[in-house]
Amino acid sequence: MIVVGGGIAGLTTAVLLAEAGRRVRVWAREPAERTTSAVAGGLWWPYRIEPEPLAGAWALASLGVYAELADRPEDTGVRLVEGVHHGTRLDGLGAWAGRVPGLREVAEGLAARLPVIDMPVHLAWLRERLGKAGGTVEVREVADLAAVPAAVVVNCTGLGARSLVPDPAVRPVRGQLVVVENPGVTGWYTSVDHSSAASTYFIPQPDRLLLGGTAEEDDWSLEPDPATAAAIIARCAAVRPEIADARVLAHRVGLRPAREAVRLDRQTLPDGRVLVHNYGHGGAGITVAWGCAREASALAFPAP
Repeated sequence: MIVVGGGIAGLTTAVLLAEAGRRVRVWAREPAERTTSAVAGGLWWPYRIEPEPLAGAWALASLGVYAELADRPEDTGVRLVEGVHHGTRLDGLGAWAGRVPGLREVAEGLAARLPVIDMPVHLAWLRERLGKAGGTVEVREVADLAAVPAAVVVNCTGLGARSLVPDPAVRPVRGQLVVVENPGVTGWYTSVDHSSAASTYFIPQPDRLLLGGTAEEDDWSLEPDPATAAAIIARCAAVRPEIADARVLAHRVGLRPAREAVRLDRQTLPDGRVLVHNYGHGGAGITVAWGCAREASALAFPAP
């Protein structure tokens, strides 16, 4: 079987299938370190993903996996970190929030100790885990899903599904980040106004601090905008003044694959082969990765 797409969704799905004894190949348009997943902030939280009830269940399933992986942060890239969602209350969230261990209301909003994933480390670990299970990753361009030579094909192409399926319902939501030297920030922080394209967040990684962010709908630009970067730094420094003087290490841009609802379903092609879709995870691909991978695996090979 072949999994098309080498980001977090594709690699996680491939790992589960390979560890279940399937012979799995991943065909990826580009190496994992160049995917949208690689530039993500890495904080577990259902963000810009629908439908919420299903997303909540997928997120909780993934949360359990990440909690276990956090026992080996140097290998997996997963750590549990305390932080605050400013201005968020429990009554504004779905039923899933009541099942997040330690999630509690504080004066500023909601506090919790949640997984923070160092994505370059985690993606490399997933590739290694896949290899140990007998799977392979190949850099291959796919122009037609129906032409992929496998009895079972799993489509985890994210934004690429817009042209590949084709599915015009998949749209980019541009996110820009600034990477700075960490001036001593140990906890993550988010403040999101869903009516605005601008948000404020900072997420500590082992050797850097990620500052964000933006949510610019239907913007395909991958070029960092200097004015946007300056505004991101200013918003974060208004919360933690020491960020203002932190040395800038890099600028990053990623395009979230947004859709009115995640597509996670099974098709039978005219020649009898199986095509499973697992895409459209918006800003929560990391958050729901393991839950969606379990469902995609079950769709690919239903229990008798």
